Amino acid sequence: MTRELITVHKFGGSCLRDSSDLERVSQVIQQTDGQAIIVVSALWGTTDRLIRASCEPRYAGRLVHDLEEQHLRFAPGLADSKLGHLFKSVLRGIETSLVELAVNPQDSIAKNRLLAAGERLSALVVSHFLNMKGIDSHPVGAEDIGLRLNGIGKAPTVDLQASKLNLDLSALQGTPVITGWFGQGDDGELALLGRGGSDHTATAIANLVDATKVILWKDVAGVLPINPRWGIETTAIHYLGYGEAMELSRLDTPVLHPATVEPLSSVGIPLKIMHLYREKEFSQTTIGPDIYDEYRIKGIGCLASVASLSIETISLEEQSKNLGQLLVDFSNDDISCWHLHSQPGELRLIISQHDLIKSQTIVAKYFPSPTVETYSAMISLVGNGTEQEQMALFEEISNKWQFELLSQSPHSVRLLAKVEDIKAILVEMSQSYNLCNTLHQ
Repeated sequence: MTRELITVHKFGGSCLRDSSDLERVSQVIQQTDGQAIIVVSALWGTTDRLIRASCEPRYAGRLVHDLEEQHLRFAPGLADSKLGHLFKSVLRGIETSLVELAVNPQDSIAKNRLLAAGERLSALVVSHFLNMKGIDSHPVGAEDIGLRLNGIGKAPTVDLQASKLNLDLSALQGTPVITGWFGQGDDGELALLGRGGSDHTATAIANLVDATKVILWKDVAGVLPINPRWGIETTAIHYLGYGEAMELSRLDTPVLHPATVEPLSSVGIPLKIMHLYREKEFSQTTIGPDIYDEYRIKGIGCLASVASLSIETISLEEQSKNLGQLLVDFSNDDISCWHLHSQPGELRLIISQHDLIKSQTIVAKYFPSPTVETYSAMISLVGNGTEQEQMALFEEISNKWQFELLSQSPHSVRLLAKVEDIKAILVEMSQSYNLCNTLHQ
């Protein structure tokens, strides 16, 4: 395979709602120059059903039948096709996992196998439909081709180095349909990425096969400069650098999984985010190398209701050792550390206020009691710029809204706010910095 001929297409659950979506998927693949590699999420709503069943396995009696009917509505004839034995095998696996969870609700291996079944079924459905359209396609389990994840049970990222050593390229001939979201963990069992992790699967695959580009097909037209949950109408950002995109994904955008961009940035593979039915419109986002041109704010990330934990330490050695363990405990307890500043004798962590009590309990295991201060929001002004340009912007903003400077990087300025009406501030800022013809609803 040559780099000039490979496009990785990722289709999320929002693009797999009914059989008409599969027709559109087949059109996309038929129009692809060179080889197409497909990564899929579970069909719309399937993962949520599996998660509910994993919590109440004794009451999930109709689940297997319902899933069978749902997937056969998408792909009639699948059960009797050359992929039929795999389809039946996945359904039996769901039954087995439910029985195991009914006996032992804490069986994380059975739970992961159950949750991964959604992507397995989706890969079979998409592959069968493409075959019916004359496209040589076959389903591929991510762990079966050597995709390794960094973790046990759940993992933040794909282990690119280990995956390169184990990747079975022979399984990627024709038009493979690869399961997203999971792979083989450090213990040899299935491990899951976070929700939305199929995007990261796609970009990791692109890195491993040296693809020309990656396209994430969604039901939204690109990355918006402000999360739409704030009720501020915007149009998609046309171009984001890798660093800018990573900052937005870490803080606020619901469109990108936080680990999506990283596998591409080191090798320069471009990423496009496109609407499945409006791909010819200008409203799409391309992500590529960071470009330093005219400094301007491209997007505003905002996390409401955060808390700052300031910790004084004595021993630098103990500080480093204990901080590492503290972050592991945070991860195990599903606590996100949104910002970390460490220097000899001092640590500062920014976490969500709803995690404050759990966080203080964990911190107390390793350090003296922290000084706690709460803020209405942590705001990130995203855009490539020089330190001088960013400081000038901060002074202008601080004089107007009294923000506290948290940090700055080549791609963003992070601020802490105590103002009560965050939405009003975001509206005013979006208008002041002309974020893609922003309109307030």
